[in-house]
Amino acid sequence: MNDNKLESVLQQLSPAYQDADSALILGDNRAIMAALPPNSIDMVFADPPYFLSDGGRTCSGGKAICVNKGDWDKIISLEEVDKYNIDWIQDCYRVLVPGGSIWVSGTHHNIGSVIQALKKAEFTIRNAVIWEKTNPPPNLSCRSFTHSNEIVVWATKAGRKYTFNYHILKEKNGGKQMKDIWSGPVTPRSEKIFGKHPTQKPIYLLDTIVRATSLPNDIVLDPFCGSSTTGVACKRLGRNFIGIDQKAEYIELSANRLAHENMNFAIDDGA
Repeated sequence: MNDNKLESVLQQLSPAYQDADSALILGDNRAIMAALPPNSIDMVFADPPYFLSDGGRTCSGGKAICVNKGDWDKIISLEEVDKYNIDWIQDCYRVLVPGGSIWVSGTHHNIGSVIQALKKAEFTIRNAVIWEKTNPPPNLSCRSFTHSNEIVVWATKAGRKYTFNYHILKEKNGGKQMKDIWSGPVTPRSEKIFGKHPTQKPIYLLDTIVRATSLPNDIVLDPFCGSSTTGVACKRLGRNFIGIDQKAEYIELSANRLAHENMNFAIDDGA
């Protein structure tokens, strides 16, 4: 792993956790991204607030629980949501290399605003991938369809040819061209042994995303890193990782997961 590449990007920052190929930074992502050099990040994965915490109920482990994720996910006005998404997405555009990719996850609560913000920042949208959850929680109200999918939008910055590892994805998909509908279970308990994050994504999802649009030794940024599933995938695939979160408990959770990866998993030599 080329840790000099990562060090050069982190010169103005003081990570809360750092190893040879990963860094976790506690604080406001906009302020932290402002300290990153322009054109220094190869790929971004972002799982921003969906703004769905409205006091409703959902099902978890067979029990009805409040849908609220935290203050960071509380509903704000449509105008504020749009400005919020435009601001952080423009920050990502600045730090991405020409041809760099950004992936943003969402649901109907926020994805329309995200798509418009990507367009305003002059990203080119390549795909809107549907992540179909094969074991979603039931809809307790029985007044609408079961919520069983999320959308992950992939877009690229102009300036040079973007990375898309078509043949690697085809091989991963059993020799068939990969479609824009990906099916799989929600995050299993085995991936939450160091603690829980309310919006934690499964490793297989981030494995596919990181494989698709980055190369070994690339730097991948996650400005809403949460439990750092992105970082776990990066470690297993030989990428550098920078994660940002505003909550110390999630930085600690992430640090424990990344340290565990250092001890237990070898790098996958495939791109």
